[in-house]
Amino acid sequence: MVEPLTSAAGAPPDARFDIGPARYPKLHAASTIPIPMSDGAVLSADVLRPGDRSGPTAEPLPALINFTAYNKMFNRHGMRTNRALRALARRITPSDRSRMTARDVLRTPAGGVLEPFAINRTAVSRGYVGLMVDVRGTGSSTGTWDFFGAREQRDYLEVLEWVREQPWCDGRVAVTGLSYGAIAALITAGLRPEGLAAVFAIEAGENPVRELGLTGGVPTAGMLAWMLFVHGAGAVPALPGLVRHGLLCHYLRDRLTAQSDWVRRAVKIALDRDHPDGYLNPGWAARLAHFEEIDVPTWIHGGWHDVYNRSNFRIYERIPAAPGAKQVLVDDSYHLTPGSGFGDPGNPQALDELQCAFFDRWVKGIDNGIDGYGPVTVRRQGDGRWVQRAEFPDPATRVRRLYLTDVPSGTAEHAAVDGGLSAAPTDTELRLPVPTGRGSAASNNTAVLTMGVALLLGDRFGNDDRRSEANALTFTSAPFTTDTVLSGPMNLHLLAAADGTDAFWSVTVCDVRPDGASAPLTRGALLSTLRAVDSADSYYAEGELLFAMHPMTADSALPVQPGRPFEIDIEINPTEALVRAGHRLRISVSRTSSPRHLIPPWKQRQIAGQRILLHPGSPSYLSFRALDGDD
Repeated sequence: MVEPLTSAAGAPPDARFDIGPARYPKLHAASTIPIPMSDGAVLSADVLRPGDRSGPTAEPLPALINFTAYNKMFNRHGMRTNRALRALARRITPSDRSRMTARDVLRTPAGGVLEPFAINRTAVSRGYVGLMVDVRGTGSSTGTWDFFGAREQRDYLEVLEWVREQPWCDGRVAVTGLSYGAIAALITAGLRPEGLAAVFAIEAGENPVRELGLTGGVPTAGMLAWMLFVHGAGAVPALPGLVRHGLLCHYLRDRLTAQSDWVRRAVKIALDRDHPDGYLNPGWAARLAHFEEIDVPTWIHGGWHDVYNRSNFRIYERIPAAPGAKQVLVDDSYHLTPGSGFGDPGNPQALDELQCAFFDRWVKGIDNGIDGYGPVTVRRQGDGRWVQRAEFPDPATRVRRLYLTDVPSGTAEHAAVDGGLSAAPTDTELRLPVPTGRGSAASNNTAVLTMGVALLLGDRFGNDDRRSEANALTFTSAPFTTDTVLSGPMNLHLLAAADGTDAFWSVTVCDVRPDGASAPLTRGALLSTLRAVDSADSYYAEGELLFAMHPMTADSALPVQPGRPFEIDIEINPTEALVRAGHRLRISVSRTSSPRHLIPPWKQRQIAGQRILLHPGSPSYLSFRALDGDD
């Protein structure tokens, strides 16, 4: 069983906040409700209201709004299996959660995530109205899909205004969602609409293009599949509702004539040399949330192995709300597994109840104590313990460096190179070529890209990276002599050289167990030409660069001259992990991370040989924050 570490500030990680019994015995659904937009488009919403056998209550209530691009009709039908899935998932024995396993993936529905992913029935039965809205050009909504674009952002505001004018809404609204819906909720909050009281965002990205679309500066293979899915889901409308409201012709006309060009654009970004959208630019920036403008209580919920795992603490820090009104909780989870284990003894409250409690406090004004939670709550990798504190990283940690050396660790005979990590820099000069072979799909990067599903194929697809290390340079420390906590982001500083005019670096940080298994903790990636650092936006501690922010714009690109050494800082996403005594820390460096990164053919032609240079006068090293028994 997971053992929680209690915060000195207030409610412990496994606190149960009172949401009271269900106030209404029945829920009444109205599907495919049209919401007219100012430009003539019509969005489609499902509305769930509480009541009794005679119908919905006439009492005006606060409304919870969830925007989706994935067709709310699928969510509506899927929720019919929610109770059965939760009951079935509860029967699966959990792991010790030192690492998320296949069992924990299968137990995800038991934690209550399906409720906030769709419409939270737990909350609705306690006095809210729930809405799920297809964004324009998706599901049963008309118009053209342009994700997070200016027109879609205006739609968010117009939907909230429409909701607040309905007789069943008392004027108070909250926004919520998972992934796309969470990003939409944060964008909405940054626009400061009237009546907005709170936000609950699950698995959101601070900058989705940087983190998922152009990870490390190259396209992610899953983006095209994502766009095709959205378009496919939009071709399966709720026909009875469209006919009932006289919108079928409008829907068909828009689907035939006002089609989104995002699939074509995604292909061009991948194939066209130096396509403008292959870099961060003002167009991408216009699709981001204005976090500094969010002035309502906000819950940020993420996972160490989520596709947006670099975002959680940056979003939290950028929102100006007071701690307690803003909360961040990061689990050892993936994009499709939030809330796994929630509701179990020693774990946080079930996710649907936790969301209900947060809204009770900040929408209804009920003093239930949830503002004394956290405000930073994380599940520590390596032992599965829940930790709470006032800030992240752990302020008790100190900055460390481990230098890359050519001294074999004796633990990575399976790797292309078995090097060392040492507290002292190397006294030799050496050129270590990065292997050119194709990487293995059996890796944690596959688990991240498949949002946790690949864990069902076994530990080698998420919890043991030895197969993928066969085509990598590995650098492994000596066994730790005491239990050591790693907390925060990391930076890998390399002296490198390339035979071509660019080079791509994929980095994984692993906890190497005594049995040899190489369990990934976190990761980073970067194109060499995008290595310029924005020092004003980067994170430093004790004068050490620990998280390099790269502008990743076309104007900031730096040339790589074949054969000429250059220095590069590769940001590695934040984590909190316990590396036990007898375990080792490993850095794995490769030139690919298939299938997560898709290096375009034109870029591949620029990449030839690449190598890490070990030089005593300009050492390569890993910087991080740690706390051990000697501190």
